Amino acid sequence: MEDVRRFAGADQGLAIVSFGRPDQSVHSSLVNAGVMAHPVTGDEVVALVVRSSAAKLRHWRRTPRATIVFRSGWSWVGVEGATTIIGPDDRFDGFDPSSVPKLLRDVFTAAGGSHQDWDEYDRVMAAERRTAVFIHPTRITGVGRP
Repeated sequence: MEDVRRFAGADQGLAIVSFGRPDQSVHSSLVNAGVMAHPVTGDEVVALVVRSSAAKLRHWRRTPRATIVFRSGWSWVGVEGATTIIGPDDRFDGFDPSSVPKLLRDVFTAAGGSHQDWDEYDRVMAAERRTAVFIHPTRITGVGRP
């Protein structure tokens, strides 16, 4: 996961996350993501935050698998694995729901983000019902170094 952490830091946490749709097509989108410890298991995971209205979140509720790719120049690293989600509409055994605002901050900072007004950040995240998504690595592939 150290290579994944370096790649995430090389381009401000920008990555492409993808999953297979039921019709066998692939959905991909640009996200900010980073590496952090899962808030319940402590395992190193790739973490991102998504809006409650996002198609990818609806998908991960049904089919919890994703692939995410970070790049730097012509080098890249991909992480494939199961997903878990924690948010205002998605409880997770062993996680206190009142800690969601802090969790979203932790994911945001793991992805290289910073904010001048954390109270405003918390307000927007709550209004958009943002949710944390964690990709548990089962396969890591790539070429080169960032």
